[in-house]
Amino acid sequence: MKLEYSQHAQDVMRERLIERSWVERAVSAPVLRTPDTSDRELERFYAPIQQSEGRVLRVVVNTSSAPWRVVTVFFDRGMRVEL
Repeated sequence: MKLEYSQHAQDVMRERLIERSWVERAVSAPVLRTPDTSDRELERFYAPIQQSEGRVLRVVVNTSSAPWRVVTVFFDRGMRVEL
């Protein structure tokens, strides 16, 4: 799957040591996928990352663009209990 990354997404991935392969895995095979509550063009993709002690990665993607654009990415502490 081809993804485009915003500058913000690239910056936070570098700062938080989030690997691109983890982002791609979360988007291609999410455990949970939900619409964003504030923007209709965005969707949230969630996946636990075993290489990061099972923390849940949230990837926010603009799925109305082509290719899809990763807007931001972070470990979602609240979702660890949910998934």
